[in-house]
Amino acid sequence: MKKGIVIAVVVVAAAAAAGIYLGAREPQQETPRESVAPPVVQVTSPVRGDIQVSRSLIGSVEPSDMVYVVPMAAGEITAVHVNVGDYVTEGQVLCEIDTKQVDSARLQMEAAEVQLKDAQTNLERMRVLYQTGDIAAQNFEQVESSAKAAQIQYDSAKLAYEYQMDFSQITASISGRIESSSMEVHGMATQSNPLCVIAGEGGKTISFSVTEALRAHLKVGDSIQVEKSGSQYTGTITEVGSMVSATTGLFDVKAAVDSADALVSGTTVRVSVVTDRAADTLVLPADAIYYNNGSPFVYTYDSGTIHEVAVETGISDDESIQVLSGLTEEDQVITTWSPELYEGAPAVLEEDAL
Repeated sequence: MKKGIVIAVVVVAAAAAAGIYLGAREPQQETPRESVAPPVVQVTSPVRGDIQVSRSLIGSVEPSDMVYVVPMAAGEITAVHVNVGDYVTEGQVLCEIDTKQVDSARLQMEAAEVQLKDAQTNLERMRVLYQTGDIAAQNFEQVESSAKAAQIQYDSAKLAYEYQMDFSQITASISGRIESSSMEVHGMATQSNPLCVIAGEGGKTISFSVTEALRAHLKVGDSIQVEKSGSQYTGTITEVGSMVSATTGLFDVKAAVDSADALVSGTTVRVSVVTDRAADTLVLPADAIYYNNGSPFVYTYDSGTIHEVAVETGISDDESIQVLSGLTEEDQVITTWSPELYEGAPAVLEEDAL
């Protein structure tokens, strides 16, 4: 009985050992690894060129020459000869003012003219008598002096009258267009309020305001771009304010724009100013740059292999970016994105894949 038990145990052990052996010999099945085709990429090389950064601002249109017409004396407006929008020439009469002094000056001039004529008539009469010896030389000299005094008095009265006439006839000091006017018949003209505003014939001035940081990048002579209703104009900065405006807290800047008759005074325009620029520098498309924790890098292609290259960048605009270091003009920078872009990965150029 005990012998049979021993034999059974040996058989079971042998079978278990055989199973272990067979299991060790049986090959394990591996999950097949999916083969990924190398990415097809497009490349470009850095090129030398110029790049500049612009800032868009809002500006207002003003005439280059603007004159505020102010009367030299107060009075009632008796006639108005122009309207808003009219074109006037230099010296043209705009309106007439009754200064209450014109008539007085005219009467004084006419009285002086009568006295002058009497003095001249008397002088000619005395001259004949003096030449015939009927009056003494001293008497003739007195008559002659009186005629000279009458002449001076008349000239003075005439000048005063003309001066008053200048006060009463308001004329245009420049040629241009009447932009605004407060002139009305029977209205009062005062020295504290302009009668009208004349915009000169020249180009237009664009006024805009900038921050202190932006002002540091602007100087007289810089070019600007002006856009209005789809039309583009080029201007030149003529004035950069040195003091902060009490109204806006910004610095005022003015630029002259020629051939801009279509720009209406008082309207707003979009102004583009260059805030930074770089010349003859390496430039890449901006979307070719990647960032890792804020550090820029690019992927380059070299004989079928992708490399990750750290670069130093400078200024950029909407399309391009300046490359300060890390690349040369011979490098082939990958401009297409793929999840298979990484250091050492294989790649195929698009032109080779066709």
